[in-house]
Amino acid sequence: MKTAIPARRFPLLVLLALLALLRLPAAVAAGRIVLEPQRVSEHVYYFHGHSGMASKANKGFMSNAGFVVTGDGVIVFDALGTPVLGQAMLDAIAKVTPQPVKRVIVSHYHADHVYGLQAFKARGVEIWAHERGQDYLQSEVARKRLEERRADLPEWVDQNTHLVPADRWLSFARTKSIPFEFGGLHFRIIDSSGAHSPEDIMLFVEEDRTLFAGDLFFSGRIPYVGDADSKAWLAAMDRMLEVQPLHVIPGHGPESDHPDQDMKLTRDYLLYLRQTMGKAVDDMSDFEQAYKSVDWSRFEHYPAFEAANPLNAYGTYLLMERESLHEK
Repeated sequence: MKTAIPARRFPLLVLLALLALLRLPAAVAAGRIVLEPQRVSEHVYYFHGHSGMASKANKGFMSNAGFVVTGDGVIVFDALGTPVLGQAMLDAIAKVTPQPVKRVIVSHYHADHVYGLQAFKARGVEIWAHERGQDYLQSEVARKRLEERRADLPEWVDQNTHLVPADRWLSFARTKSIPFEFGGLHFRIIDSSGAHSPEDIMLFVEEDRTLFAGDLFFSGRIPYVGDADSKAWLAAMDRMLEVQPLHVIPGHGPESDHPDQDMKLTRDYLLYLRQTMGKAVDDMSDFEQAYKSVDWSRFEHYPAFEAANPLNAYGTYLLMERESLHEK
C-alpha cells in the first residue's frame, strides 16, 4: 500500500544552499561578450562555460553549447543562459563559417541552456525540443526561475527576456531516437527524458562520432541533481556509450575524448547520493542529521559543491523515500 510522504520543514541546509545559488553582487554594465569556440572534430565546435554557478563574474556563462557546420548551414545544440550569450554565439559562429544557422536543438529547458534562444529566434532560426518541454514553459517554476534570473543577473536577463518555445516539439512515443540528415551529415536525436529533467535529449553526429550529452554528463564539477531521477539518470549514462562516441560534449565541463573514464565523477556522485540518502531513509534518520553524518570529502573540492550538494542530497533523500514506498 502506498502512503503519502509527510510534509516537513524545508531543511535549513537546503535554504542556505538556495541563498548561495541566488546571492550575487550589485549590478554593473554588462558590456559585450566575446566567445571563442573550441574545435572538437571536423565539423563540430563547442563553447566551454566556466565552472561553478551563474554569477556576475562569469556573466551567466557557466554551461556549454555547441554547433555543427554542414554543407547547408549550421546546427546548434543549446543556446546558453542569456540573450547576450546567444548573440555572442551567433557572432562567434559567423567567424568560423559563412553558413547561416538553420536550427537549434535544445537539450532541456533549464535556465542556463535556453535564455539565449531569443537571439536565435530573432534571426528566424528554427528551434527543436522534446515535447515535454511544453509542460515546463507553462509551469510556475519557469516563471519563478525567470524572475530570479532577472533579479540576480539584471545586466544580462531583464524584462525583455522571455522563454522561447520550440517550433517543433519532438515526440518519442514510438522510438527512442529520431534520425535526420542535414547538409550531407547524419544526426541522431536520442531521448533520455526523465533523467536530469523531464525533457532530456542528446544529439549524436555520426560522421564525427561526437555526442552532445547535455546535462546528463558533468565533467570536472558537481552536477546539479535537484529533484532529478538519479536511477533513470544512471541508466541514461550507460546508454550514452552505446553509440560508441569518440568525443562527448557535456552540459558542463571540458569536452571528453575518454567518456567512459570522464563520466566516473557524475556516476560515482549519483551512486553515493543514493547510497547515503537511501541508508538515511532506511534508518528513518532526519535529513539534517543524516547530511551532517555523511563524509563528503570525496567531492567537496569540486566546483559547485558548496551550493549544489545540500540541494542534491535533499532531492535524493526525498527520491529514496518515494522509491522505498513504491517497494512496499
